[in-house]
Formats: sequence, structure tokens, C-alpha cells
Amino acid sequence: MAPVVLVLPGRIEARTGGTIYDRRIVEGLRQRAWHVDVLELDTSFPYPTPRARAHADDALAGIASGTIVIVDSLALGALPDVIAREAERLRIVALVHQPLATAVGLDAAVATRFAEAERQALAAATLVVVTGQAARALLAPYAVASDRIVVVEPGTDVPQGASGPSVDRDASTIGIRSERVALLSVGTVHAGKGHDLLLEALAEVASRSWHLTCAGSLTHDPATADRLRARVQRLGIEDSVSFVGDLDRRELAACYDAADVFALATRQETYGMAVAEALAHGLPVVATMTGAIPDLVGDEAGILVAVDDKPALIDALQRVLADAALRDRLAGGARRARQRLPTWEMASERMSAALNTLTAHG
Repeated sequence: MAPVVLVLPGRIEARTGGTIYDRRIVEGLRQRAWHVDVLELDTSFPYPTPRARAHADDALAGIASGTIVIVDSLALGALPDVIAREAERLRIVALVHQPLATAVGLDAAVATRFAEAERQALAAATLVVVTGQAARALLAPYAVASDRIVVVEPGTDVPQGASGPSVDRDASTIGIRSERVALLSVGTVHAGKGHDLLLEALAEVASRSWHLTCAGSLTHDPATADRLRARVQRLGIEDSVSFVGDLDRRELAACYDAADVFALATRQETYGMAVAEALAHGLPVVATMTGAIPDLVGDEAGILVAVDDKPALIDALQRVLADAALRDRLAGGARRARQRLPTWEMASERMSAALNTLTAHG
């Protein structure tokens, strides 16, 4: 098989959703006899420092001709000229988690600059892999031919011993392990994840018989993290909210196991990996309708509301917090929904098949 290099900013062991996806795909390709190297760029991407950009330029120039080079979207849109140049001798695969230009809260001028850079880079790519149908839809303005786009959705790990409802924890225990319902929200803290809306909605719920744990990096967007802490103080819910930061796999699994309800007020997803993980742990979900979340949750595993619809979110939270029978019923739906979740084996097989088309056609 042809050699493969994955190019991404930061460490492959980082715990963001995008990097977890990249790492699991690399592992899966290696299990399928692909020789995959990882080229880690500076963490300043997608706003690279001059030194970081020079390093990326040199590193890509040093890759042997004919190599399949998978470029993570955080780097792709920051290196359009480099990508266009190297596409003459490398087989460039654009791995698009989300186009940079579509990020929530982005300055209009920056978004325009990113859009033009991404258009140039995508035009040079031999193949474009997107991580969800929502990401594919976001590519419409870039005029990428449909036959150059492949959708490879993330997989999900179902915890050991959770292969079916009969071996899952007893649904009747949900919500009664303490006097307060344990809510869990997972996601890197930044404006797009909607933590601000979730906190405001919870503050307006009639009952305070809940505790929210927010798991996810607090250093990716420190300004947003600081604003959220101040908001918690202003809302007077300090005793009901914990920000636990970035967690490893074992610690995060423990949070899922300890939770009664998963809540996510995200404003934009191209898939919804955290929601899929919640379903894998048999948790009822309260979330927004974006990305693949409606397909993942379906009609029986949770309550979904429109993005930024605060009254609907308050109502959904009020219902699940006040009604243990409803939580039990939704948890049963979550356990059924997890049987439909795609696996990482499926994702790796689909990526391998896509790369094979490149080797078959030279």
C-alpha cells in the first residue's frame, strides 16, 4: 500500500473531538496494513505564527512524492498556497471536520479570508473526506465536485458490559443515586458549544435539584471559559456547576457512568461525537438539533430543541429533571439507540476504501 502521512496541528494524543477522530482513524488504518506517519504541526494553527508556517512548509516539502497526505482542516485552510504547490506531486486528501470559515462567532473579514483560502486548498485536493453529512452540506459554497467527496462518520465505543439493555445498569436507578439529578455536558469550552445558553436555561428551571458537570478543555478559548465562570457567579448557581476541564478516557467514562442525563446546547456540530458517547452509556439526552444529533437520538432517546431556543431548552430540562419516569423511558431509548451507532471499525474501513481508490487510480 502507498505510504500515508496525516498532517494535523498539535499532538495526536490531544483530547479534542477532531483529534480523537484523527487518532482513531490512524489506528484503524494501521490495523489494515497501511503505513501511516503523523506530522504534528504547531498548535497556533489555524492562525500559524511565521515560524509555524515555515515549519509546515518545509515539512510538507520533505514528504516523498506520491505519498497520500491527509491534511486536517485546521491546517488546510491556513496553507492554501503550500497545498496547491505540493498537490502537483502528493496525493492530497482534505479531512474536513468543519470548514474554518463557518465557525460560530467568527469575524466576518476573517471568515471571508478563510473561505477563499479553503476554496483554493480544496480545489487542489485529490479527495475530500468529511466527518458528517452536515460538514458535506457546509462545503456547498466551495463547489467541490460530489464525486470527490466521501463521508466518513466517527465511530463510537460501547462500554464493555453494555452490549444490550439486559446487561446495562438497571434503568430504575437513574436519578435516585443522590437527591440531585446529575447532568453532564461534554465539549471543549468555546462559543460554539453553547455552555452559556445551557447555564442560563438551568438557572431558570424551577427546581435546583440538579448538578451540572462540564467536561472539556478550558484552555482552548480562555476568554470564553472566564466569561462562563463569571456567568455562573452572576446566576448564583456556583454550588450546582462544576467545570472539570480536560479528562482522559478513563476519567470521562467515569463521568458518563455517574450521570443521569446528558445535556448539550451546542450551536453547531457536523456530527455529535459526545452525544453518541452519551447514548453508548445509556444516557437520556437533552440537546440541540444540529449535525447528526437528530439522527443519533431519534424520537425515543431524548428531547431535542432548536439551536438557541432558550424557552424550549428550559422546558426540556424542566421535564427531564422533574420526571423520573420520563428519564427512565428516555434511558431505555438510549440503550436501543446505541445498537445503531457506527463503530470505529466501520469508520476505518470506509476511510481505507477511500484511500484505496487513490492507489487504484494512481
